[in-house]
Amino acid sequence: MRTDCTEERLVFQGVGGRQVVARFDGGRITSDAGILLLREVAERMGLLRRFAQCFADHRDPELIEHTVEEFVAQRVLALACGYEDLNDHDVLRDDALRAVAAGKRDATGATRKRARDQGHALATTDAPTSGRRS
Repeated sequence: MRTDCTEERLVFQGVGGRQVVARFDGGRITSDAGILLLREVAERMGLLRRFAQCFADHRDPELIEHTVEEFVAQRVLALACGYEDLNDHDVLRDDALRAVAAGKRDATGATRKRARDQGHALATTDAPTSGRRS
């Protein structure tokens, strides 16, 4: 049975000069496209920005790759999509759509500072695997 793909496109609020467009031609696919709608609502309300302002950031500015607002966006939007476990972020960090929703300008992570992080746009828990409780 042949399926028909629609040529319709949905344009969302851009990120850092980058246009965000949903297409239905079978290209890059995500199961959580609703995250863009959640991001739109959060942006218009200023929700994530205001939430991020509740945290004091004592990190060295020279070493920062992810802003507090990006961390908050990554976590809050993951929770809204049903990913309550922090370990989910280790897998989801490669999803370009999640990176866009979190406000990352480099959705693919190609320009990350540390070589081991390149290709991963979002943060990870980066927890050691030994000594953890089950």
